[in-house]
Amino acid sequence: MCGRYALDADIDMLIERYNAIIGDTHFDRKKEIFPTDTAPVIRQTGNDKHIDCLKWGFAPSYSKVPLINARAETIDAKSIFRDSFINRRCLIPVTNFFEWEKIDGKKVKRNISILEDEIFSLAGLYNTFFDKEGNRFEAFTIITTSSSNSMRYIHDRMPVIIPRGFEARWLNRGNRNLMGLKEILLPWKSDMIVE
Repeated sequence: MCGRYALDADIDMLIERYNAIIGDTHFDRKKEIFPTDTAPVIRQTGNDKHIDCLKWGFAPSYSKVPLINARAETIDAKSIFRDSFINRRCLIPVTNFFEWEKIDGKKVKRNISILEDEIFSLAGLYNTFFDKEGNRFEAFTIITTSSSNSMRYIHDRMPVIIPRGFEARWLNRGNRNLMGLKEILLPWKSDMIVE
């Protein structure tokens, strides 16, 4: 599960990291991003990558709580995620994410990052929803998978980290090779920094 993360970066850092265009959006550096917060995502539009701020958590009318995570194993089978998996994939830029380790009956917050990149990308999906007043908004969810060896002692799930070399493939809206896309949604194999 991924229930909190951070993006300790400014807009210029994101523009440079993703070679992206900033949409009609504003955001501040956040040491901690919570479910239902608005946060930046990277989306492909034509040949360009755009940075837009969306609300964290799919909000289907039948659910009382936002769906902040989607399991990689079932995103092509569950109706709430399937169409987004085919047509609306995004990257969620992060500098770290948090998980809670159980130690002696207490939960200890762990800060997790990777060695390869200061800003790295989580796999995400986005879609459009309507609030109770009928106002339209866009939201994203983070895809999770089973934990890597370096995280398993903390939690049995982790967010999918998309390696830089696969980011364009993930964002490509013309890519309908679902089996090939699911092959990207694996536990992170490189070392992680756990603090």
